[in-house]
Amino acid sequence: MKLFIVGGNSPTAKDLIEVLRKRRIRFQAPPDYHFDPGDPVGIAKLVTDAEPTQLINLADFISTNHSALRRAETTEDRCYQINSRLPAVLAEICNHLNVPIMHLSNAYVFDGTKKLGYNENDETNPQGVYGLASLQGERAVRQHNNHIVIRSGWLFGKKKKGLIKSWIRATKRDGGRVAATSRRLSPTYTGHLAQAILAVIQQVDCEANVWGTYHYSGLETKRESEFVEQVIKYAANHDEGIYQLLDSINVIEQDVHAPEIFNSTLSSKKIFDTFGIKQKSWHGNLQEVIKTLYKGVYRTGSSAPENESTESDAA
Repeated sequence: MKLFIVGGNSPTAKDLIEVLRKRRIRFQAPPDYHFDPGDPVGIAKLVTDAEPTQLINLADFISTNHSALRRAETTEDRCYQINSRLPAVLAEICNHLNVPIMHLSNAYVFDGTKKLGYNENDETNPQGVYGLASLQGERAVRQHNNHIVIRSGWLFGKKKKGLIKSWIRATKRDGGRVAATSRRLSPTYTGHLAQAILAVIQQVDCEANVWGTYHYSGLETKRESEFVEQVIKYAANHDEGIYQLLDSINVIEQDVHAPEIFNSTLSSKKIFDTFGIKQKSWHGNLQEVIKTLYKGVYRTGSSAPENESTESDAA
């Protein structure tokens, strides 16, 4: 197996690359600037020269910064470049080379009005530019017979913790008050998603006929306000200032407005039935991610993660 990874700078890709290195699986992950969909010939040469057995596309407009969901509304072209045109170019190249393609998508292809978790057969109805671009990207990938599309739950991880960091900062700054939306989500650790992707591509490598669209998310769904409360609880284990505020925590729930959707929860039954991939609890990993925010705190004498250097990894 020899993999070609597009979007290698994304948080999920970094976790996947870490696993691939440990398992000594061959891969190439050229820098993102090589993948300008306006230069399909250049991309085709890269892929052709690499001679991969599979291509994995993890490029995404909001992969590192969830605030980009709203920014997509005013920077439409850039969003469509990454989430629609690039997957179309990659799918056409893979089709020409007869190379399977695995493409990462998201729940924003739905409208968020369903009460239960979305399954793969539910009707799509995007509510914003990001969702529309993502749906176009999915459709382009499905033009190639040998394709896998995985829609993931709401992602956080070692390289995707900016929103978690923001909630902790707001809690300390505002005396225990922190804002959250009333949306429902499926928290999903990027490391678990990377493991799921690897399990899928290993079965593809064994020539399993498993083409199609799948959902993968963490085991327990939450309202965003509940997830924020969990974040604060875990942060209190490392932060005296947060600990002192525990009795006065007030998570202010705000209404959901497009392009955000009220329900982005996903059913992962199909991926379990097909690949045997089980959902995993995210609680332990959330604790570890929060612990990394406070790494070095006791050496520096600081009591909060905001004194760390800023990363461009907003969740």
